[in-house]
Amino acid sequence: IMKINLFLSILYYITTEISPNCGKRLVVCLKNSKTNRRVWIVWISLSCAVVLAASTALAFYFLYLPKKYSQFVERYAAECGLDSDLVYAVIRCESGFDEDAMSRSGAIGLMQLLPETANYISRLAGKEHAPDLYDAESNIRTGVLYLVYLRQRFSTLSEILAAYNAGEGRVNAWLCDPRYSDNGETLTDIPFQETRQYVKRVKKFYNYYKFFYF
Repeated sequence: IMKINLFLSILYYITTEISPNCGKRLVVCLKNSKTNRRVWIVWISLSCAVVLAASTALAFYFLYLPKKYSQFVERYAAECGLDSDLVYAVIRCESGFDEDAMSRSGAIGLMQLLPETANYISRLAGKEHAPDLYDAESNIRTGVLYLVYLRQRFSTLSEILAAYNAGEGRVNAWLCDPRYSDNGETLTDIPFQETRQYVKRVKKFYNYYKFFYF
């Protein structure tokens, strides 16, 4: 009986959190229908559905939209005036939060930075030593600085992400090509399919992070 009461108390709390009136109405209904098994079945079924939905939501948060290394992401994004959700989205698409990841092109770590790019960005930031791209903090700090660097050179998020993936030089060349840009500032098309899909994917996860973590 104690276990049942505890279980029902937990279910009542969850149900009330979803809808304050729902839990109260169910309790009144139970008091007035103690012998009505259908009421118990409905309440337990509804509560189990709520628990399942909550568990699914938690799984979605932690598995599909993780916020690992938040101590570094939040710190350096705030210092540089960058939206941390964008940084999470880039890491999610670049490495899946694997700090030991290495691409075929030689990009390393969480934010998949090329050593030559990382060294250049570090020198611009006044760092004397090359960053250790396998170190989570160093990789995130350099990746955030690189995003800020690109933000200073391109007008919209599409160009920033395209440059992050394909390189600053290529994006500048596309902006000068009337086939891909009407005004020399924004891209109307991205000729590389990989880069085009990359921009869409990062934007998708960026919107997911902004929507689900509020």
